[in-house]
Amino acid sequence: MWMLVPVSFTLKLLSAFLQPLGSLWSSLRALLPRLRAAFWLAGGKKSQQQRGRRKPRETSREDEEDRDLPITPTSVNYHFTRQCNYKCGFCFHTAKTSFVLPLAEAKRGLLLLKEAGMEKINFSGGEPFIHDRGEYLGQLVKFCKRELQLPSVSVVSNGSLIRERWFQNYGEYLDILAISCDSFDEQVNVLIGRGQGNKNHVENLQKLRTWCKNYRVAFKINSVINRFNMDEDMKEQIKALNPIRWKVFQCLIIEGENSGEDALREAGPFVISDEEFEAFLDRHKDVPCLVPESNQKMRDSYLILDEYMRFVNCRNGRKDPSTSILDVGVEEAIKFSGFDEKMFLKRGGKYVWSKADLKLDW
Repeated sequence: MWMLVPVSFTLKLLSAFLQPLGSLWSSLRALLPRLRAAFWLAGGKKSQQQRGRRKPRETSREDEEDRDLPITPTSVNYHFTRQCNYKCGFCFHTAKTSFVLPLAEAKRGLLLLKEAGMEKINFSGGEPFIHDRGEYLGQLVKFCKRELQLPSVSVVSNGSLIRERWFQNYGEYLDILAISCDSFDEQVNVLIGRGQGNKNHVENLQKLRTWCKNYRVAFKINSVINRFNMDEDMKEQIKALNPIRWKVFQCLIIEGENSGEDALREAGPFVISDEEFEAFLDRHKDVPCLVPESNQKMRDSYLILDEYMRFVNCRNGRKDPSTSILDVGVEEAIKFSGFDEKMFLKRGGKYVWSKADLKLDW
């Protein structure tokens, strides 16, 4: 038999029911990144890998003709170490060796590159500040600016090991410092692999921004857009930090590095579609310093040297090394780099990259 319940009593019951639901939703919202991680790590691994892999680029007649033309190493990325203190799940240059060239040999290779036409050198890793507490890197930066007089010397780092003393010793020789920051949510950074105990990656970013201003080093941010940060809105934080460039990369699969049986990482759970990447870009289209790089733009448009100073060719979705420039010279080794100079220019690889020309308000 139906009974009529007074309205006031009904509202009290409803309020009592909704109140714990509100606190429950707040708790669940904080756990959403972890739930998403668990879902992607637990199932669908095979389909994720297939989705993340891009078909090897087909070689056209035009490509064959371009390959016969001499390549000038205008801008070179030297990954002199593979070691790192972070464990980013999508890393595509992993700690497969601990080798680092003797300083004199590294300098010899850099001189060869300068003689072949290099204008910009970017030091990366791994984490470049991990070897010899940044002193090895500092000596290379100083050598390239003072001895080789390169227009641009830059470094890409996660920022966690940089100390102010390094800026005091080497800041005058460095044009650009790029810091990797994939999220302004510390929980997401932990999921990605950028967590380090009690250290806060985002707080450290602000400190580095201040040091760059104090020691007159142009500040840049690199972000890899992936499954766990693709819905984030970073507009306000990026505008507040005001980098000269915000490089936004689509998570990239490289066989043998972050995919496959012999890989140290499994990037499948991090991969996003082209449409998801475009949605992120559209959300941030009003950020003036945004420089987007899809998988298509990234793969062949970088001249990359590994720890042995070998050019690595990524055209087939993996890293195929040349012979070292220390053994055969730059002109011979670069023939096997797979470098697409047209795409390098198309993605904006050539820009105002010397701090003397940037005319920044320090």
